[in-house]
Amino acid sequence: MSVAPQEQQPPRPSRWWRRPVDVGLRTAGGLFAVVAAVLSAVLELLLAPLRVGGYLIGVAVLVAVATNIVLSWFAVETVGRRWAVVLPAVPWVVIMVIAADRTNEGDVLLVGNWVGLTLVVGGAMTFTVMAFRSILAPAPALKR
Repeated sequence: MSVAPQEQQPPRPSRWWRRPVDVGLRTAGGLFAVVAAVLSAVLELLLAPLRVGGYLIGVAVLVAVATNIVLSWFAVETVGRRWAVVLPAVPWVVIMVIAADRTNEGDVLLVGNWVGLTLVVGGAMTFTVMAFRSILAPAPALKR
């Protein structure tokens, strides 16, 4: 029984530009996640004192949880590393801590009412849960 020789495929041309483009896109994705987290924190601080009929409505908490889920997912997907969830988490938490402190004039951006406390706890817990989920997720298969 004879076996036909296997055809050899010509070697693929080297694409030297793929690695720098990949690193550039991952870096841009990480930077975008950081900037989006800063903008999200500022938006949530603006929405925290929102009232309807004299009552706090707490829409900032919903915005914080939703955007933090999206930002965490986006950072992990674009950077391609599980640790990337800290890219949006760190600036968001830093801004919230700074906003909860008094200025020299005595102003406070994030008051210690139920909205402020729920905003900080809900937002931080969202990042924590997303980080925990990314740690427990199976390792991604290598794509070629």
